Amino acid sequence: MTGPRVFVEPIMGTVASIHVIGDEASSARVDAGVRAAIAGLQRHERVFSMYRDDSDIQRLRRGEDVIENLDGSVAVVAERCRAAREATGGLFDAELHGWFDPTGYVKGWAVDDVAERHLAPLVRMPGVTAIGINVGGDMRLFSDPDSDWVWRVGIADPSEAGRVLGAVTLDSGAVATSGSAERGRHILDPRTGEPAAGVLSATIVADDLTTADLWATAAVVAGIDGLARVRRAPVRSGLVVGAGGEISRWLEGVAVSIELVTPTAA
Repeated sequence: MTGPRVFVEPIMGTVASIHVIGDEASSARVDAGVRAAIAGLQRHERVFSMYRDDSDIQRLRRGEDVIENLDGSVAVVAERCRAAREATGGLFDAELHGWFDPTGYVKGWAVDDVAERHLAPLVRMPGVTAIGINVGGDMRLFSDPDSDWVWRVGIADPSEAGRVLGAVTLDSGAVATSGSAERGRHILDPRTGEPAAGVLSATIVADDLTTADLWATAAVVAGIDGLARVRRAPVRSGLVVGAGGEISRWLEGVAVSIELVTPTAA
């Protein structure tokens, strides 16, 4: 078995990397699938970016157009964001600013869309053992169910740069992390309009990245003492680090585990 073969592309204000494992990682079909996935992400960026003046979302925010006239995916995401607000009990709200801003939801949705359309079929072809896409640290992962391949994903310690706090092992699924460690307190609590302050980082493992990303954001807003709704969410597991360093973790199902790493003495 050969690999990984890695494709890297700047996207959505961050970097996307696609890793392909297997003897056919360099095949023309893999190349085509990866190119299609990247093109799909670029299309979603043109529609949903809050940093492009010409995006559909910015035109909607400025009142220059109505949702019915925009790309059809805007109405789809808007409806899903309304459902997400209800599911999270208001821990996520795309209307927080008084206009529709799907940040905190749409990246996971966009990655899932291109991964399921263009990358998942590749792992079913002979010679491809596993394929994964990482966008800004959030991952959607696939492996051949007939192989023994597993992905091992490190969870960064939000209080100490370069240190790994734990590890997630899974064959297929998604891992998302939200928090203040790298970007500061950028996640707002929709209930107060103030930055969420009780959680340094929240890592959620789920079947898809839309779910993992949404509930990672919700966990940051909920705070270390308010995770009851998050623990009942349709996720596999989670690890949340509070502002005081306290850790809450839970495990659901048998396909994934979170292993805390004990630091070794220098």
